Amino acid sequence: MARVTTALAALLVFAALLLPSELGRLTPGAFARIPGEAVLAAAVLLVLPPRPGRVVPVLAGTGLGLLTVLRLLDMGFHSVLARPFDPVLDWILLDDAQAFLRDSVGPVGAIGAATAVVVLAAALVVLMALAALRLSRLVVRHSAASACGTFVLGTVWILCAALGAQLAGVPVAADSTAGAVQSRARQVHAGLKDRQQFADEAGVDAFRDTPGDQLLTGLRGKDVLFVFVESYGRSAVQDPAMAPQIGDVLADGTRRLRAAGYSSRSAFLTSPTSGGGSWLAHSTFMSGLWIKNQQRYRNLTSGDRLTLTGAFRRAGGWRTVGIMPGVTRSWPEGKFYGLDHVYDSRELGYQGPKFSWTPVPDQFTLSAFERLEHGRRGHEPLMAEIVLASSHNPWAPIPTAVGWDEVGDGSVYHAIKDAGKDPEKVWQDPDQVRTEYRRAIEYSLNSLVSYVKEYGDDDTVLVFLGDHQPVPTVTRGGLGRDVPIAVVARDPAVLDRISGWGWHEGLKPGPDAPVWRMDTFRDRFLTAYGPRSP
Repeated sequence: MARVTTALAALLVFAALLLPSELGRLTPGAFARIPGEAVLAAAVLLVLPPRPGRVVPVLAGTGLGLLTVLRLLDMGFHSVLARPFDPVLDWILLDDAQAFLRDSVGPVGAIGAATAVVVLAAALVVLMALAALRLSRLVVRHSAASACGTFVLGTVWILCAALGAQLAGVPVAADSTAGAVQSRARQVHAGLKDRQQFADEAGVDAFRDTPGDQLLTGLRGKDVLFVFVESYGRSAVQDPAMAPQIGDVLADGTRRLRAAGYSSRSAFLTSPTSGGGSWLAHSTFMSGLWIKNQQRYRNLTSGDRLTLTGAFRRAGGWRTVGIMPGVTRSWPEGKFYGLDHVYDSRELGYQGPKFSWTPVPDQFTLSAFERLEHGRRGHEPLMAEIVLASSHNPWAPIPTAVGWDEVGDGSVYHAIKDAGKDPEKVWQDPDQVRTEYRRAIEYSLNSLVSYVKEYGDDDTVLVFLGDHQPVPTVTRGGLGRDVPIAVVARDPAVLDRISGWGWHEGLKPGPDAPVWRMDTFRDRFLTAYGPRSP
């Protein structure tokens, strides 16, 4: 038992020292290396006095355990958000992950999963400290053999590092733990500095003091709809596995809208997030500031920055509303955005089933907007922010289109959901995930085009865009963070105002279409539709 325990302790420490931070790099080759930190630790133990020799291994093991927990968090963040976990700014996102689990698998499953994660993390830290202490005693007890082994492994490590020796494309001489510690230190330093950096950026606002009568003069009398399509990224229109089908939907939508008298222009915006964190993209687009983390989001929404939606309210002549089917509880940020009223999932009148995470199908969302606001006789001009959530992960089951006169209170969707696919089965196969993502985007785009064709008029101006790229399971790590954006209008004067943007004609931007950072859109839009438009 003593030998087995020692072997397990060595295996645990060895695996922790070589553990990568991304699932895609978790291969046998990742562990066929020599951890330089282990060689250095053994050398230090051999020269330490007895008392520090008992304390240092426990501290080092605890630190290695904590670093391993962070690496496991990195794996999750890379899998969903295509970036590592930030130990300063990202803890709040764990609460959002819990909420997503609760909506997807129910409160009992979410509590069970959270409890298991906390227990396993604590056990990992304790076991790593005990393992390091046990191995340190073994090194000291057999000091002569340990010194010889340390010298040999150290020499081999130095030679491999000098020669750049690799196995399966991975360096044999590993120093990933030391590099991870250094990277974390830089990350923490940057996170602590970010608050002041953001304050400096937020202090610059070209439209802060612009009078209302000089805002949005080129859109007076228009119904302006800003529509976000969840997870609609560049991959949807350029990935060879899905672009042909989605391209056909966009081409057909362009033709249908052109036949109804509409014109459209499209391009790309670079989102501050990928895989998730829609609210970061929404706030970036609306505020003209780069909202790349939760700390910036909180600072933004607690301030008085002029947003696109707030600009319509300041200009006067518009009723400003938000259609937010993904909001299931109080959302005080609605006041910051300058919205006269926010319709969340509880106010849309939906009596149908949830589609996994998605509380309300997109076609019902648009139908509710028509019923509650746009379709009211003699309504004043509207500015609406609408979120279409049917293309939200996990993309199963997916609603199907029905006649607009069949939508009703949403009861029709019970049979549609029952006929859909089981998300647990879909997510067992990455190819199925990509297929269902494509089908979800097709459904969202078709719903939007159908709505404009059915209910739009000469005063309708539609701006629709994706919020971020989908998870890496779909993107396979390619095509960056760009999302498509399009402007649709029947009045030629609306698109004349943006003729200098160089955007492509139609709903689908080509690969060489202009790419702007998402935070630049607010100022360009307010300039184009202001009294001094270029």
